[in-house]
Amino acid sequence: MKTLRIGCGAGYSGDRIEPALELAEHGDLDYLVFECLAERTIALAQQARMKDPALGYDPLLEARMLAVLKPCADRGIKIITNMGAANPLAAAAKTRQIAVSLGLVHLKIAAITGDDVLEQLRQGDYLDDTGEPVAALGSRLLSANAYLGAQPLVDALAQGADIVITGRIADPALVLAPAIHAFGWAMDDWQRLGQGTLAGHLLECAGQVCGGYFADPGVKDVPNLARLGFPLAVIGEDGSVEITKVAGSGGYVTRATCTEQLLYEIHDPAAYQTPDVVADFSAVTITECAPDRVSLQGASGHPCSGMLKVSIGYIDSYIGEGQISYAGPGALARARLAQAIVAERFALTGVALTEVRYDLIGVNALHGDRDGPHDAEPREVRLRVIGRTDSLQQAIRIGNEVETLYTCGPAGGGGATRSAREVIAIRSTLLPAAQVSATIHFEET
Repeated sequence: MKTLRIGCGAGYSGDRIEPALELAEHGDLDYLVFECLAERTIALAQQARMKDPALGYDPLLEARMLAVLKPCADRGIKIITNMGAANPLAAAAKTRQIAVSLGLVHLKIAAITGDDVLEQLRQGDYLDDTGEPVAALGSRLLSANAYLGAQPLVDALAQGADIVITGRIADPALVLAPAIHAFGWAMDDWQRLGQGTLAGHLLECAGQVCGGYFADPGVKDVPNLARLGFPLAVIGEDGSVEITKVAGSGGYVTRATCTEQLLYEIHDPAAYQTPDVVADFSAVTITECAPDRVSLQGASGHPCSGMLKVSIGYIDSYIGEGQISYAGPGALARARLAQAIVAERFALTGVALTEVRYDLIGVNALHGDRDGPHDAEPREVRLRVIGRTDSLQQAIRIGNEVETLYTCGPAGGGGATRSAREVIAIRSTLLPAAQVSATIHFEET
């Protein structure tokens, strides 16, 4: 039976690069996929593109391409990635430039656009997931990107693309598309599309399915996490899926790691909605067929809804933060006094807060205040003050008040830090798929 080997070289924008190179050199791959785009990531990328039209793609695109382009070209491995973020055209041009600098010729690079639907949302009458009109965001609206499906990637591969760079696309589609292309699956073969989506979902977070994010010392011990391997899927023409990794790499692939990743971020295992298929994972069976090799069967699917999810990025507010540490005898009492001083200062000086939070890290930051004599007096406490405001100037004042505790607060404060930043928040809406049209642009070396 014909099979396809697809490796995942990244599970988020800032992921490690060495495991991707390991996959390229030792994974015997047909495709190397980089999944680097989260909801907030693309809104930040849109901001970067607004400041500089030559930017807006993933900050590590250049480093990743420098690392893997040559080993992939030498072995005939095709690359598919959403590192185009807000600017797939610029990402493709940069990739072409890198390929030329490496002496790589006859590479065909496809950039897929069409996911940017900001103007459609501005002109239409849409409600976001809070029930509010999208138009009410006004000038605070930064970006709107629809989740494309696999079809434009399939089309790019059919036209001979060696590298496909997209913006916002459904994560599993990065893996589903090469399977559709290689095996000629029909776009209404719901069982195979369900299995292909299963493979994409298992790979999309890279190291997680190999034991990263899974490890819990003494409960779930995972070997050699510092050299964690990234996963690859062996997909059969019949839709069969096996997950494994490069022999000798760190971590492991087990029934448990695959089960956790299977349930990760899908809401309803019987109705995982994607642009290509409403996947049903409820009958999936997971079998360890060899060390670090897991077989998954039983995924199916149903016709998709005809609607595409749209990720909306907007300026929500501003956040100011200040931190300072206290240590030694009486550290907790001094930190509580510092907190009270800052709270009073906000009232005295009129800092315009819409929300504020005080954390004594090591005492109540995660679980709230605890009462009872069983709690030992901590030897070190870090006060964290964070507030939301409607302007950057007000946000800056929050950290400033914490820093003044150096000389105006309790004894022994140290390590003060402060910051202020704009908050880019995310909402969602739905857009009819018929209103979204993808376009393929080519660069060649």
